[in-house]
Amino acid sequence: MSRLAEKVAIVTGASKGIGAAIARGLAAAGAAVVVNYATSKEGADRIVAEIKEGGGRAMAIQGDVSLGDDMRRLFEAAKSSFGTIDILVNNAGVFEFQPLEAVTEAEFHRQFDTNVLGTILTIQEAAKHFGPAGGSVINISSIASLNPQPNSLIYAATKSAVDSITLSMSRELGARNIRVNAIAPGGVDTEGLKRVGVVGSEFEKEIIAKTPLGRFGQPDDVARVAVFLASDDASWLTGERIAASGGWR
Repeated sequence: MSRLAEKVAIVTGASKGIGAAIARGLAAAGAAVVVNYATSKEGADRIVAEIKEGGGRAMAIQGDVSLGDDMRRLFEAAKSSFGTIDILVNNAGVFEFQPLEAVTEAEFHRQFDTNVLGTILTIQEAAKHFGPAGGSVINISSIASLNPQPNSLIYAATKSAVDSITLSMSRELGARNIRVNAIAPGGVDTEGLKRVGVVGSEFEKEIIAKTPLGRFGQPDDVARVAVFLASDDASWLTGERIAASGGWR
C-alpha cells in the first residue's frame, strides 16, 4: 500500500522548485495534493497535469499565504474537493540577497510577510481543518537559519523565525496529535537560485566545497524527506529541524 494512501496534502508555493518536487513526491506516495501558487498559474497547472498523468489526484488553487482571507479560501476549497486535510507543507517563500546598506522597510516586510506570517496563517488554518487523527505540518526552513551567509540578513532572520515557529507549534499542537517539523535545505538547484545568479557561480563552488557529499542539492533530495515526515514512519517525530543539506552545516 502507498505510504500516504487516502491522505490529502496542501503544498504552498508548489508551482516550481522544491515545492513542485514535494507535490510530486507526495502524490507518488498516494496523497491527493493541492498545489498552491501565488502568481504562477501556468507552473501550478503543469505540476497538476504531471501528477494526473501519473495516476494521481491534484488540483491547483491560487492564494497568497500572507493574506488570511486567501488562506481561508484555500483550505475551504481543498476540503470541499477532497473531503479532508492531513498534511500541510509550508514551502512558499521569497528571498533577496543584499548587503546591510541596501535593506529597506519594504523588503523586510515582503520577506517576513511571506516567510513568517504566511507560515503562521497556514498553520492556523490547518489546525482548524485537521481531523481527530491529527496531521503533519512540514515547514521549509534553511541552513541559513543557523549558518547565515553574507548579504542574507533578512532571509536568514525569517528562517530562524520559522525554526522557532516549528518548535513552538509542536509543543502547542502535540496534544491534538498534530506533528510540526522543519526541513532545512542547503544549496539546492532551483529557479530562485538561478535567478539571483548562485547556480553556476563561484559561490556555488564554495557551497559544494563545504558540503561533505560534494554536490549541490536537487529538489527531489528535499522532497524525499518531506514524504517521510508526512508519513506514519515519522509518527514519533515533532519539533525537529532536519538538515537536508548533504552535510553542510
